[in-house]
Amino acid sequence: MARSDYEMVAGLEIHAELKTKTKMYCACKTDFGAEPNTQICPVCLGLPGTLPVLNEKAIDFAVAAGLAMDCSIREISKQDRKNYYYPDLPKAYQISQYDLPLCYDGVVLIETPEGEKKIGITRIHIEEDAGKLLNEGITGTLIDYNRGGVPLIEIVSEPDLRSIEETKIYFETVKTILRYIGVSDCKMEEGSLRCDINVSVRRKGDPKLGTRCELKNMNSFTQAVRAMEYEMNRQIDLIESGEKVIQETRRFIPEKNRTESMRTKEESQDYRYFPEPDIMPIVVPRDKIEKIRNTLPELPKAKKEKYIKEYQLTEYDANLLTEYIKVATYFERAIQKVKTPKTVANMIISDFYSRFTKEEEKETFCVPIEAEDLGELVSLIEAGEISKNIAKNVLTKMWDTGKKAKEVIANEGLKSMDSDDELMQVVTKILDEQPQSVADYKAGRERAIKALMGGIMKETRGSANPEKVNKLLLDALSKR
Repeated sequence: MARSDYEMVAGLEIHAELKTKTKMYCACKTDFGAEPNTQICPVCLGLPGTLPVLNEKAIDFAVAAGLAMDCSIREISKQDRKNYYYPDLPKAYQISQYDLPLCYDGVVLIETPEGEKKIGITRIHIEEDAGKLLNEGITGTLIDYNRGGVPLIEIVSEPDLRSIEETKIYFETVKTILRYIGVSDCKMEEGSLRCDINVSVRRKGDPKLGTRCELKNMNSFTQAVRAMEYEMNRQIDLIESGEKVIQETRRFIPEKNRTESMRTKEESQDYRYFPEPDIMPIVVPRDKIEKIRNTLPELPKAKKEKYIKEYQLTEYDANLLTEYIKVATYFERAIQKVKTPKTVANMIISDFYSRFTKEEEKETFCVPIEAEDLGELVSLIEAGEISKNIAKNVLTKMWDTGKKAKEVIANEGLKSMDSDDELMQVVTKILDEQPQSVADYKAGRERAIKALMGGIMKETRGSANPEKVNKLLLDALSKR
């Protein structure tokens, strides 16, 4: 069979570190980049005689994530010990959740080229992160336990993804939601967002799922794409050659552009789960759940739909403005008193974004122009007091000096030339200076009007009202 006769089936386990100030079960800080093993204590190291104390803020953040992904929230849940030995887990077990996850039965809507699609969320549970292994070549492997005990949520999807593109869209959608509600900074380069990808293949039309393999610890989506491509082809080759796909955990080796087996895939019984005896059951009353629900911001999908429908923005512009909540909030403040939100959107996307050299600058969106001041600048364009060309110059001065639009216009003498008499004098002068352009226009060469308009705008240093100039110019040409 041809490769096109197969389809990929994938599900994601997304691990997101929660943006709490302290760890899940102790008062150690969670700051990224601290010197190795300086943010640890007997509790997060699991030393004998220590007792964990649950971080309530982590529960609030997990509930917020569940609500944002349309999950049901369990009012009474518990934590469990997941037993396995690995160097980055000093106590040889991880405190996680097994049969009573905090959030369950959710859904995330994604926009695919074929339209909207629902991706089921099996569960969102809380757990502690493990430490970090530092491979130092011939000197061996070192361990930094600073990350050990940092609060995590694991978002487990149903196997509803059918392509690499769908998987990428789903991952980016979840990432945007988590950033919007402020529960995680989602910085893959810092390890605060990672995912495991369960991949299988089957013949198109076959209702039976294939044998899945787990691609472990994907902390770069570029590498995740390469890993999925390789794994899909590897499994198809095995099936076509009559061999069986073995259920196992695999890792991606970037240098070789291939996945390699780590271990056979564990099942839940391999971890010997049992209720965590040192932590009381987690109780989240209904009124607390509703209180958290009421604190959630408008989510990016709803914002995008509103921007397209109410503000007449293109889908492209709406996507750019809703990707980061600070940008969306700024945009909404700036358009409060304007008639053309599209003009505000253009300034943010064209003029502001072009000044950013790093993607994270959009996320922080620290700009020297207040949103209301940008709105005032656009209102001046709408009132005909300045042209769009002048507005660009004014915007640059506002960015560089921190001054408001009217102050810049007054100081620089940039107010639009709006008087018919003044404009007519300039129009007459340019017509006299460019007889060839006048002749070309009379001969039916419409592009000659652009040359004349260009001359007028140059003469007025861009201060002429373009609409008035165009009207006066056409009128004057008709009389020549």
